[in-house]
Amino acid sequence: MASFETGKNVVIGENVEFGENIVIGHNVIIYDGVKIGDNVLIQDNVVIGKQPSRAKNSILPEVKKLPPTVIGSGVTIGTSSIIYANSEIGDDVFIADLATIRERVTVGNKTIVGRGVAIENDCQVGSFCKLETNSYITAYSSLEDYVFIAPYVVTTNDNYMARSKERLKHFKGVTVKKGGRIGANATILPGKTIYEDGAVAAGSLVSKDVQSEELVVGHPAKKVREVPEDQLLRNQ
Repeated sequence: MASFETGKNVVIGENVEFGENIVIGHNVIIYDGVKIGDNVLIQDNVVIGKQPSRAKNSILPEVKKLPPTVIGSGVTIGTSSIIYANSEIGDDVFIADLATIRERVTVGNKTIVGRGVAIENDCQVGSFCKLETNSYITAYSSLEDYVFIAPYVVTTNDNYMARSKERLKHFKGVTVKKGGRIGANATILPGKTIYEDGAVAAGSLVSKDVQSEELVVGHPAKKVREVPEDQLLRNQ
């Protein structure tokens, strides 16, 4: 038999759609029109479907009201996480405590979004990815399937560091192709691509593209060798 459980101080907007077997913790806010699949766990203090706000001096264009968020089946959303409007979360995604998923973001099936992870606006994250604690995915980035992002990885999208209008024509996030992996505390500069099964060692600074199946290390990161055969995605 289907069940629906809610804690105290839960606010549910108009025209919200729920599947079967839903558990909602305390102090949760779900905005108008959100769609939630079956077997979803929403823990305390979660916000789903929040419309973005814009600073007066922001370079981003003003956005009208965005469409509602869609949450798939089998999803867990951890305590104090925020999922903005016009995001789409696939089936069996695990979102840990304190994560932020901004507007116009897609997250594929069975991906793990770790504690404190921030995925900025207009990003695509594939299926079977792992984004670990406090990693930062900058706006306009694309992560394909089976990507691994270790703790405290930083990605960037602005080579001009907020100076001059020239930067407005060159905003570009990072691209990580299928099976790409980035080690802890690495920094990826704007517009760089890590190709299929490319690997970035912990603490590295990626200032140029990482080619398929190569391992890069250092400041700036340089190729040291090929990724071992037993570590390639096709051999798992």
